[in-house]
Amino acid sequence: MVGQGVLRECLRDPRVTAVLAIGRTPTSDKHEKLRQIVHRDFTDFSPLETELTDADACFFCLGISSAGMSEADYRHVTFDFTLAAARTLAKVSPGLTFVYVSGTGTDSSAKGRSMWARVKGETENALLALPFKAAYMFRPGFIQPVHGVKSRTRLYRVLYTIATPLFPVVKLLSGKAAITSEDVGRAMIEAAARGAPKPLLENRDIKELAARSPA
Repeated sequence: MVGQGVLRECLRDPRVTAVLAIGRTPTSDKHEKLRQIVHRDFTDFSPLETELTDADACFFCLGISSAGMSEADYRHVTFDFTLAAARTLAKVSPGLTFVYVSGTGTDSSAKGRSMWARVKGETENALLALPFKAAYMFRPGFIQPVHGVKSRTRLYRVLYTIATPLFPVVKLLSGKAAITSEDVGRAMIEAAARGAPKPLLENRDIKELAARSPA
């Protein structure tokens, strides 16, 4: 869902001249700036080194719910997939800005009781240790999908359908914990284009970045 929102903003933003989307299945999006690669093995991105050389930014939006998953399986998708891509990018595009979609409540100590928060924290720490030009960890809270963006998870689609009419109330009551998919995408582009004030960005920071975006 986040990836859809980010892709939409990339295709709309004149500062973005070309987009390479890598996924295990292609999207239905068609645009003169967009090129897609279907890549099945997310534990090994070495076959794509030539394609990834001299990239300016990576917006890593892959994610999965931890509900019903063992820590080993969740870590495989969340940590192993992310670091496989990041390590390849650090090798062929060290001048790149890496933006990772994490989540509110992520445990930077990687030692807390919450399994998903520990794994996300471990992933963030490993990314920040890589020799990129810059790396930013986005920690959004409740994301309202807008402009036709939809989650691929059926349960989430149902929940978002129910919650959408209540979003103004959620935004009023939670304030810091609510944001739109458009804001996340605009903020990621702004972080890549002009930087962000700190590596760990909570909802308020993401909103401020989005507001800076001229797009």
